[in-house]
Amino acid sequence: MTEYQIALLKGDGIGPEIVESATAVLKKTGELSGFSLNFHDYLIGGIAIDETGVPLPQETIDGCLASDSVLLGAVGGPKWDNLPAAIRPEKGLLQIRSTLGLYTNLRPARLYPALAEKCMLRADLVADGFDLVIVRELTGGIYFGERGRRTGPYGPEAYDTECYSVMEIERIARVACSTAQKRRGKVTSVDKANVLESSRLWRETVHRIAEEYEGITVEDMLVDNTAQQLIRNPSQFDVIVTSNMFGDILSDEMSQLTGSIGMLPSASLGDGTRGLYEPIHGSAPKYAGTGRCNPIATILSGAMMLRYSLNQAEAADRIEAAVDQALRDGCRTRDIADDDNTILSCDEMTEAILQRL
Repeated sequence: MTEYQIALLKGDGIGPEIVESATAVLKKTGELSGFSLNFHDYLIGGIAIDETGVPLPQETIDGCLASDSVLLGAVGGPKWDNLPAAIRPEKGLLQIRSTLGLYTNLRPARLYPALAEKCMLRADLVADGFDLVIVRELTGGIYFGERGRRTGPYGPEAYDTECYSVMEIERIARVACSTAQKRRGKVTSVDKANVLESSRLWRETVHRIAEEYEGITVEDMLVDNTAQQLIRNPSQFDVIVTSNMFGDILSDEMSQLTGSIGMLPSASLGDGTRGLYEPIHGSAPKYAGTGRCNPIATILSGAMMLRYSLNQAEAADRIEAAVDQALRDGCRTRDIADDDNTILSCDEMTEAILQRL
């Protein structure tokens, strides 16, 4: 039997609960599909600061590098908000992405038929649903650029620098184009080329790379217009490729069109097979220990891990089908429930999905 070593970075807030849900689903899926998963816990984020003084201990880095893949919960919370930037919980997340060479973030967003009434848009705008993927560059741009504070003409000021190399844009463009080839063949490159020089380089590089891929069409769209178009007609999009910050913001916008931010998984990938998989939502510390969180985004992140890192596509399909069936059967956590729904706890939703595997 094939065995896989999986690093678990449960993190803070609701992180431990949702990761436990995902590992339960992954473990049973492996049993049904003929492989096994060995899980190893490591610290990251606020809990790592509390126990070791840093948000990403060396033991965690070593454990992730020794694993076949990594499943992450969430990091951060008010407890650590006033720490210096260099040791905030979020710094650990940026560091592990960079250390593992994970420059691509795939964020799929689809409207499940059973949740159509939870979409924030009018029914006629999403009558046919939508299914898109945001390909977000993950280790460059303003989040990793030069930053600091200084004295300017009006007194103290702060700055963060947006910078992209041709190489960084080329590799993310290739991911977007190859992803589109497996889908509907359309790439929307999102930038702010009317203002930013980095976006002008982005635009010309994406078009040059797209010429290498047959059957691909590329359109350019300014980020502010993209934000409008996602509300106006999300079904027009297939693959959106964009920078680190723009992708971060637009994918959170998409979460509200799918019914809840608790529904969206993500995969962070590099050149190898090892990836880091996590829900796009945060640690939601006020819900920690209450059982009110939605585990679906983390469970679906586990399915993405099976598909992209472990080459277990049929097992990934099994999880996704179980989630779909649970929703069709009316299973709802608080964030996706209506007045006539029975509200399930995190553990109860997990059990509902386990029963449908």
